[in-house]
Amino acid sequence: MSDFLVIGECVADIVRTPGQPDVPHPGGSAANVAYGLARLDHATALLTQLGDDPSGKLITDHLRSAGVHLLADGRHDVRTPTAVVTLDEQGAARYDFDIAWTLGPVEPPAALRHVHIGSIAAVAEPGAATTVDLAARLRADATVSYDPNIRPELMGTHEQGVAGVERCVALSDLVKASDEDLEWLYPGEPVAAVAARWLAAGPAVVFVTMGGEGAAAFTRDVEVTGAPVRTEVADTVGAGDSFMSATLDALTGLGLTGAAARPALGALDKATLAHVLRHAGTAAALTVSRPGANPPTTRELRAALA
Repeated sequence: MSDFLVIGECVADIVRTPGQPDVPHPGGSAANVAYGLARLDHATALLTQLGDDPSGKLITDHLRSAGVHLLADGRHDVRTPTAVVTLDEQGAARYDFDIAWTLGPVEPPAALRHVHIGSIAAVAEPGAATTVDLAARLRADATVSYDPNIRPELMGTHEQGVAGVERCVALSDLVKASDEDLEWLYPGEPVAAVAARWLAAGPAVVFVTMGGEGAAAFTRDVEVTGAPVRTEVADTVGAGDSFMSATLDALTGLGLTGAAARPALGALDKATLAHVLRHAGTAAALTVSRPGANPPTTRELRAALA
């Protein structure tokens, strides 16, 4: 039995650094979030698509090493998606994708606490319809989180991308986005204005990460800014996904996941939001301090927070 269900893509990240040989890493936003939750000792299932190929084996072994339970739609005619991740001299990542998301209808697991969707799987058809429908069906008993994790190459037209994101925002209890996501979606619009509009559409809380400038949390009544957690950056791969996993970890520790927690989630105060921001920001800092999407374990995170 899993407390968390993550629905979304696995991607083999082929990390390319100038002057260095290519290095493959298990990746994909959904896979990273599931792996991060499992590393933080949560029973986690990932509904995804993996091919019977070397990249699929690499990702499968990686996820199972943390205890992630893999679920599939029964299709066998898929190949594992790949992304060439080019790192600049500051370790910032640029992605070039070769991916298809064709998830078919599946019977949802029972007795879940929380469902997370995001990135490519929530907007790329034909599989996005399955992703969104499943999250909507499970919402009666579970809270839902969403991270748009914008990949412009895979969003269709800008209008289509915005519509897909807003559809997912409306069915979610919690949304996490980066300031870069918001700038692509709504160029020039202040972060607080976007958060307010999203909150009016349905979510109880919106988190916005701002890279080296920290992060902010918004509810309908409260706004809190969290200072950045300083660290030496190896690369930024998986930072946002680690933040997402650790946000869910913090909220679960406070009893704020699961459908019964919705009223409390909508009434978060400044102190609680500041606690969540510090928890998630510390996890993200640990992740960027080492190569690849390598989020912290519970022991590592507790030590860093002490």
